[in-house]
Amino acid sequence: MKFAGHLHFLPSRAARRVAELLLALVAAGSGLGQTTNEAVCPIDLAAALRLAGARNLDIQIARERLREAEAAQERATESFFPWIAPGLGFHRRDGVAQASPSGVISDAHYQSYSPGVVLSAEVTLGDAIYARLAARQAARASAEAIETRRQEAVLAAAVGYFDLAQAASLVRVAREAVALSEAYEAECHAAVLAGVVFRGDELRVRTQTGRRRVEWDRAREAERLAGVELARQLRLDPQTSLVPEAGELVPLVLFATNAVSAELVRDALRLRPELRESQIARDAARTAKNGAVYGALIPSLGARVYGGGLGGGPDGGVDRLGPEGDYSLGISWRLGPGGLFDPGRVAGAKARLAAADFAQAKVHDLVVAQVVAALVRVRAAAAQIEILSGTTASAAETLRLTRERKQYGAGVVLEDIQAQEEWVRARADYVSAVSAHNKAQYELGRAVGGAGPELGRPAGPPPR
Repeated sequence: MKFAGHLHFLPSRAARRVAELLLALVAAGSGLGQTTNEAVCPIDLAAALRLAGARNLDIQIARERLREAEAAQERATESFFPWIAPGLGFHRRDGVAQASPSGVISDAHYQSYSPGVVLSAEVTLGDAIYARLAARQAARASAEAIETRRQEAVLAAAVGYFDLAQAASLVRVAREAVALSEAYEAECHAAVLAGVVFRGDELRVRTQTGRRRVEWDRAREAERLAGVELARQLRLDPQTSLVPEAGELVPLVLFATNAVSAELVRDALRLRPELRESQIARDAARTAKNGAVYGALIPSLGARVYGGGLGGGPDGGVDRLGPEGDYSLGISWRLGPGGLFDPGRVAGAKARLAAADFAQAKVHDLVVAQVVAALVRVRAAAAQIEILSGTTASAAETLRLTRERKQYGAGVVLEDIQAQEEWVRARADYVSAVSAHNKAQYELGRAVGGAGPELGRPAGPPPR
């Protein structure tokens, strides 16, 4: 009953008749099969969404950027701490020198060396405080970027899966269209032999059969290409032929068509990670502006501690080595570039803050537009499914009545061919509408802020 399960668009009696005919053709070896050396891997929607979140390269890149931002935050924190500089110094003097305390100037030839450890600390407090705050905000923005990339990857995987499911359904439609046309061609050939059908009508049906075979081949090509694209998105081996595990493409419901646009927009403005990311980026720009304006007013602190020894003496004299310590502490302000009275730095920081404000407004407008547009697509696709359901039923009934006439008078063959074309077109349009509906549902879920795959549920079987 492999083919009968795919003919649910026809009324039951017609479906049984066509199914019996198809089974007979398959049993007779009508050439509907296809052999391939590629490994076939069934995949369902849930598996595709899980793989999208686990293997997506954009998510991995976003995670590495988060680690980079966290490392920058650590470096900003470390700027408050001193550093240790162990070393060894040597100094030699040749030439005149002034003796102390007598003040006599004479030739001098001596050297000195000073092994020891220097502990130095120089903190530009204003820059350090604001830089650490900005680095922390940048890390938070990077964390939100990971969620953005994850939701984008899940949506791309869902769209790719529905493209694959649509292509697989169209392959079944094309395959059944070939079987119907071949069966009718066989009937016409028998009628030509009996002398009741014009030879030209048989050739017309044969032409239709050839066209159906080409359409079937193109549908299989489209299915394979859709599988390759989905495998690329999921980082699977493209040589593996992905096929949808579910049999028939059915509508999914994440959001009702009567959903209130204002409520969805409100949820999106609360949930979308891009908005949180842009808000944090704006806060970081404001912090940088405050650092440029007020940071230079905070003095820099400097301290130096040296502990070690000092040795040396005049040439030919006694070499002495003894302990030595040196300590210093001071505060300072920086004037000019990078400090006080640097209008260029302040103006640049204010411009970056204004740009961040505009960027946040742009993201806000984009989110609202995405929600409204996705809801429009959901409603339009649902309406199209309802219309095409009736159209498909009408086309199936027309085909049944035409086939039951069992006449071969003038124009009847053309009527049968046209009925088949209408039935095939109606089924293909319905499959495309269901795929567009499901993609619009997930696009709306992404626009609102991340509807999980567990929310999807079938709306019911396709029309029969």
